[in-house]
Parts: sequence; structure tokens; C-alpha cells
Amino acid sequence: MKLTILIHCPDQSGIIRSVTTFVHQQEGNVVYLDQHVDKQVGVFFMRLESEFEKELSLEAFKKGFEQELAQQFQMEWDIYLGAYRPKMAIFVSKYNHCLYDLLSRYNSEELSVDIPFILSNHRDLEYVAEQFQIPFYHVPVTKQTKEEAENKQLELLKKHEVDFIVLARYMQIVSPKLIDVYPQKIINIHHSFLPAFVGAKPYHAAFERGVKIIGATSHYVTSELDAGPIIEQDVTAVSHSHSIKDFIAKGRDLERIVLSRAVQLHVARKTMVYNNKTVIFS
Repeated sequence: MKLTILIHCPDQSGIIRSVTTFVHQQEGNVVYLDQHVDKQVGVFFMRLESEFEKELSLEAFKKGFEQELAQQFQMEWDIYLGAYRPKMAIFVSKYNHCLYDLLSRYNSEELSVDIPFILSNHRDLEYVAEQFQIPFYHVPVTKQTKEEAENKQLELLKKHEVDFIVLARYMQIVSPKLIDVYPQKIINIHHSFLPAFVGAKPYHAAFERGVKIIGATSHYVTSELDAGPIIEQDVTAVSHSHSIKDFIAKGRDLERIVLSRAVQLHVARKTMVYNNKTVIFS
């Protein structure tokens, strides 16, 4: 049995010793530990993996952890079972490059998730879902039907017990109605190196400015558009010899890579959000 523990709390002495001692007392072995201290705000962050030869009661472990450690150190914490495969819903519109990349990684077991369904506001990519034998739901969105569409989305997410959502170039603004149900559990890919060149045509804006790099950004979705905690970013070099078409092709390659990395980090429980920033563990 394997557990992953994520912790953040006011920085103080004795946290690591106390947590590792508690795991040892439960007949567990610590196989990974990474920690970070944000000295500006005085907050301690830690990710710990432990293995147990014997089966243990998860509820009893959590109760003991809360009483013996969390209360003493004022911890915010989560514990995850290593064997659990989170359920990931994919929202998409008409662009297929990120969708194909995620499904290929899923199909090759590179992504340790289950995908209960793919949802889109268009039918254009239904054939992709059929290729990978994943249920596809078409939920159109207009100004008049947005509330109805979100209710349908929430109904599907609840029915399939979805743990988190990936917006694989889903070209609709997600409202607080959905965000409040899935805080820090909706991952978006933005076709730009945020915060520069936001908007509908970032590659055109970058081209007009004569930039020497272009990028992509994956972040958690918040109610403030494209301003959520950043999970992963990357860039590639461009020059005066590249056309807008070249920019778009290079950008799409980046989008695939950056989104997949962000999803991998989330699935591996290596991300922690604090004050609209992320701590990304190695």
C-alpha cells in the first residue's frame, strides 16, 4: 500500500521529524520526501510518499494524523492512495492536437488516469472519441443556453464521479458555477507564454512585435480569465524567417507538451496551490 501526503502550514521546527516518525510508527517506510519553505510568507510545503507492507485503515491513519500532527502544526493537508486512478474528463472544441496527444498517452498507459468521457460544444471531434472508444457528449453552448449547458456538464461530471477536468483547447469561458465545484481541478492550456500576448490571436500579436520566442502556458482555471496558478510553461525560438503559419505550428507542438506535463504533475500529486501560485515538486 502506498500513500502520498501533501502538507502546507506555518513554517516551524520539527515538522519533518514529526511526520516521518508518525509514518514509522504506522509501520510505513518513507520512500520520497520533498519540501520547500516560502520565506516571504513563512509557509512550509512538503510532499511525502510512503509504503506499507501491511494493509492499514486509511480512516484511522487520517484520524491519527489529524490529532497528532495537523492540529499541532496548523496543517492544511491531503492524503492520497497511490493505487487510485483519478477520473479525468476532457473538454474540447474544434482543435484536435491536444486531444490526440492526451489520448495517445492514455492509450499507451503513460497517463495513469481513467477517462469517463469527452465533452465538446461541437461535434467536429466526435470521431476521435470513437477511435479511442471513449464516450462523447455534445453540449452546445450559446449565450441563451449557457446556464443549461453548465447544468448538463455538472450532471455528467457528478454522474461519472470525475476528479478533475482538462480543457484541451475548449474555446468557452468556464464560469464560477463549474470552478467552485472543481477548485484547482480544472487544467487549461493557453496558447501563449502568459501573461504576455493574451487574447484571441496571440501568435499574430507576437509576430507583429517581432518576438524571438513563443510559448505556451498551462494553469489551473480561476474566475479571473487566464490568471490562475501556473503549472507548466515552455518556449521555443523563432526568427524573422518564420511566418505566422510557422508560429502556429510551433505553438501547437508546445501546447501538446506543456499540457501533458501539467496533467502528469497533477495526476502525480506534485502540485500545490497557495496564494494563486503553485509549488511544483520534483
